[in-house]
Order: sequence, then C-alpha cells, then structure tokens
Amino acid sequence: MLQRFTRPLAALALLASGGVAAIAAPSAAQASELPAYLQCVPYAREVSGIQIFGDAHTWWEQAAAKYERGNTPRVGAVMAFRPHRNMRLGHVAAVSKVIDSRTVLLDHANWSPINGRRGQIEKDVKAIDVSRNNDWSQVRVWYHPQGGLGVSQWPVHGFIYGDGKARQQPRRIAPPTRMAVTKAPSKTFASAFAGMKPKAASASYRQAPALQPVRGQVQARSGYREATPLAPVRRQAAAPKANTGDPFAQIIARYDSK
Repeated sequence: MLQRFTRPLAALALLASGGVAAIAAPSAAQASELPAYLQCVPYAREVSGIQIFGDAHTWWEQAAAKYERGNTPRVGAVMAFRPHRNMRLGHVAAVSKVIDSRTVLLDHANWSPINGRRGQIEKDVKAIDVSRNNDWSQVRVWYHPQGGLGVSQWPVHGFIYGDGKARQQPRRIAPPTRMAVTKAPSKTFASAFAGMKPKAASASYRQAPALQPVRGQVQARSGYREATPLAPVRRQAAAPKANTGDPFAQIIARYDSK
C-alpha cells in the first residue's frame, strides 16, 4: 500500500507564512515522476531520518526497541498519530519547529487534499495541543480546505526522537559453553592407582578440651568454661623419603616424566 519515496519529491518546496502552507506546483517533468498517491510514512522517514517501515499506526510500537519516545515536542521528532475515524492506518508527521509548549509546526504528507488531489506535501503547518494535561495526547492540525486549524481532535501516541541515530541495542552475551565431564576416570588412570590404600589425614591442630561445668560460680547465660583456643602444632619437616618403597611416588614420577 505504501508508495516508494524518492529524492525528486524534495522538489516540492513549500513556503510557510503565518502558519499557512503554500504549495509549489510541480512542473510537467516533475509531475511525471511523482507517485500517484504519496503516503505520509516515506516522507516522514525521509525528513526525520528515522528508519522505521510499515504502516503509520505501527511506528510507535516499533520505535520502542530502536528510538527514544516521549510526550514533549522536539525539532526533528516524529509525531505518531493513533488510528482514528477514517484514518485507520494512523499518521506520522515530522516536527519542523517548536513555537511553545502548546504549538508546533509540522512537515507531513497526505493530510490535506489540495486542488482536489490527495498525497500532497505540506511544510510548516500549525498543530496545537488541546489535551487537558498538555501531554500532546490530543491535537488539532492545519487543514488546507478550511484555511485554518481543523475542527477534529486527533489522538496522538507521542513523539519518536530520532536525532539521526538509532538507540544502541544491548549486547547479547552468549551463555558459557559447558565442558563435557566424564562420569568415571579413564581405565588407564584408574589402573595406575589400583591396590593403593588412602593414608589417614594428619591433624594440624590439637583437639580442644571438652567443656567442663563450673562448680560454685555463675557464668552469664552459660555454665561452662570457655574452651581453650586451638593452637597450631609446629611440625618439623620430615626428611625426604626414597621413592623405592613408596608406590604413590613411583606413579607420580611416571606421569611427571611424560
């Protein structure tokens, strides 16, 4: 349904005076290059730099993942209209100037029928915010056949802020690669330790004496003396043993030599 927008459309330069848009009539050569029915979407994309495609009513949701959105007008932003009445596909228009908190000028296409033809470009046409809270949720827009602001109030999603740059998307971090873990050691490794008996672990600390009840004395919330703190045991380094009688050392030496 959308017509392709090309650079020759920029030849339709429009002059604004007091908020009234003047439409420059194209030459015969230019008219032959114009599409029969210019839609608002390709024109808004051209003048704003916002790279969103599809019908106008889909722009607001599409912009959520790519551009900043809000309810404050800004030059270069796109005003996204909600579908309303006969405007079932919505509408998009670029903000060309901010007059005050209630008034902006818009550049858009296919809004007013001019000289009996739709799909025309209008530049610097007035739009005012008529919402109760000044949040630009309801607007009235210049309508050429009436020579002024239209009587209809059009619902608006808000503004899409392109500023020529798309929002940077968050980087997706790939999940860590799981390493394969074998359920049992290899036969070669297991056979090397066959027949060995594990040695009892030597204690590095003295065992604390058991708690003894205190006779004739009252301790706060306790009837026992505090245990003697653990004291490290100083051990002398044992002289290295020869590998001749230690099967574990023989196995380690065999693997270290490989």
